[in-house]
Parts: sequence; C-alpha cells; structure tokens
Amino acid sequence: MKKILFRGAGPALVTPFKSDGSVDYEAYAALVRRQVEGGADFLVALATSAEAPVLSAEEKLKLLALTRENAAGLPIIVGAGSNSIPGTKANMELLKDADAWLIVVPFYNKPTQEGMFFYYKAICELTDKPVIIYNVPGRTGANMLPETALRLAREVPGIAGTKEASGKFDQIKAIIDGAPEGFSILSGDDDMTYDIIAAGGHGVVSVAQNVLPKPVTEMVHLALEGKLDEAAALNARLQTLFKGCFVESNPIPAKAALSQLGLCSKTMRLPLTDATASTEATIKVILSQWK
Repeated sequence: MKKILFRGAGPALVTPFKSDGSVDYEAYAALVRRQVEGGADFLVALATSAEAPVLSAEEKLKLLALTRENAAGLPIIVGAGSNSIPGTKANMELLKDADAWLIVVPFYNKPTQEGMFFYYKAICELTDKPVIIYNVPGRTGANMLPETALRLAREVPGIAGTKEASGKFDQIKAIIDGAPEGFSILSGDDDMTYDIIAAGGHGVVSVAQNVLPKPVTEMVHLALEGKLDEAAALNARLQTLFKGCFVESNPIPAKAALSQLGLCSKTMRLPLTDATASTEATIKVILSQWK
C-alpha cells in the first residue's frame, strides 16, 4: 500500500506583526515551537493564515528559514500558489526549502475544470516535490469538482493530496470514496475535520490549531486512531473555537486569540484590519472555557 504522505494535524501558521506593522520574527519562532510542543504532525507556512499576499519576498524567506529552524524535523508545506504559472513558478523558486507545496486553485481567473487540470499538471512538471491542491472557492471564486481532483490524483504524478475547504461534505466524501492509494485528503475547515476523518479522510490544515494546539491535535489523533467517541466529545467542545475563528476573515480572530493569550500582537496588514470589539469579546469567552 502506498504511504499517505501527509496525515494528522498541521497548523496554517499565522504571521505575527509588531504594532508598527513589521514582522515579529521572535514571536513567530515561538509560535512554531509551540506547535511542535503541541503535537503537530506537519507545519503549513506562508498560506492564507499567514497573510502571504501582503508579505515581501524577503519576509517570506526569513519566515520559512525560521520555520525550518524551529520545526524539529517536522515536514513543512509551503503556500506557493498564485493565479498564473509564472507566478507560482517564481514562488517555488524563491521558497525552495519547502518539503511540499500547497497550491491554491487559481483565483480571480475563474478557470474551468479543464483549465484547473492542466494548470496543476503544468505546475507538477516544474517541481519534484509533492503538490497539495488547495480548494477554497470562498476565496478564489472557483470550485474544483471531485471529478477534477480525482483525475489529478490518478493521472498526474506529484499530486499528493488535497486541502478541501469547499464546505461541501458530499463533495469531499466523493473524493474520499474515489481517491487512489496514498492520496491525502485534508480538511480545510476545522468544524468539518471530525466528520471528514470519520468518513476516511486523513487530517486537517487547521486555523484553530494556532490558538489551542494540544486539544485540536488530540482530537485529530483520536479520530485517526478510531477512537471516535472520544474524538466526538472533544470535537463538540472545540466547536465554539472552530466557529469563533471565522467570525471575521481569517486570520483576524486567531490573531486576536493569540494576542489575548499573550503570544503576539493582534496587528493585521491592510486590507485586513484588527479584530472588532465584538470579535474580541467572542474570543475572550471561548478562551475562558479552556482555562
């Protein structure tokens, strides 16, 4: 049986900024170590939660280097997708210390399913590292259908899995049911992780794991071990956190939570703005449940 390359719980790491808007590298390194200590199975750097679109090339390189230095040997998946082949190629060439690539479905272009297939095929021909599809239609404006994901999994060497954030369980279940051996199916929505693993999925790329690494990781591990009753109980307790992380655009609530925990500033870079008073209050209540 072909080994599943990526399995378990991996945080979509946030990028902490100082109050003046510069990257807080010291806080970032500490956040990476916290994830390692919390039981993470892999790390996801420079993706949506990292506010990657507003980071400079120099900042991305330094953040990736710090991820590697503090990862304790964990695999590092790096967000390198853009909405063009030259743009994605440039990102991969810049961030060459990655172990695998997280490549988002091209945004703004609104590609057809055929366009998606040939885009990913072309990307895989540019790299010898595993590529994970990132389907997040709420941000890209285009939804990759199960048939396309499965076609890529079967026909394109290098496609290692998918991070599914469509929010459509029937769609994700179709991918699980039709996936070839060794194809990783990772939840992209924390509140769906338990159901996806119970249905045969392999883990999560998690936003909430930034906030409470140990409980999120424990829930995922219990589910993967087949201890579904224990996992379900912990999942039920975590639902308020899972939903709270999306009361505003990600990663606004997660950074507000990390700020309340004293781990970094809640500062965002435009066009995202700092958490509202309402979000702060919601997060405060959620965190009080875990003291």
